Amino acid sequence: MNGRPKIKIELTKADKILEIIGLILLVAFWCMTIINYTKLPEIIPTHYNGMGEADGYGGKGNILILPVIATILFIGLTKLNKFPHIFNYPTKITQENALEQYTNATRMMRILKLIIVVIFGLIAFQTIRFANEQTTGLGKWFLPMSMGLIFIPLIYFIAKSFKTKK
Repeated sequence: MNGRPKIKIELTKADKILEIIGLILLVAFWCMTIINYTKLPEIIPTHYNGMGEADGYGGKGNILILPVIATILFIGLTKLNKFPHIFNYPTKITQENALEQYTNATRMMRILKLIIVVIFGLIAFQTIRFANEQTTGLGKWFLPMSMGLIFIPLIYFIAKSFKTKK
């Protein structure tokens, strides 16, 4: 990490779009949660097992934890993304490859921020539906879908990092 160039990465149009979509989804997540809060029963699911079945219950105030955590992660990753020179990279960072490596890494972080908001939003959405007896849980599809949403972009961007000129 010592000696890595500190470069200010200019946002491309795609990067700006990712940031805006993430922010819009985060605001929509908060709106959905607040609008539905008063309609929730006093006891709601607070935990789901690997099959997407509710296996823990608590007060309806627990639904607010999801957008709070998503917001903290979103803000934290946004701040962290301003310092790509401190990230871990699978290749040595040089003056020649720094811009390409940093751009790749910061794009990955933007996509992961978006995915985090989507996953937390889906958990809240399904929890609200479950509490209102519109579904029986997250569904068997939720865990594999979440893992795919996280790991497919990670694998893609890490592979791209290896292919970047040294």
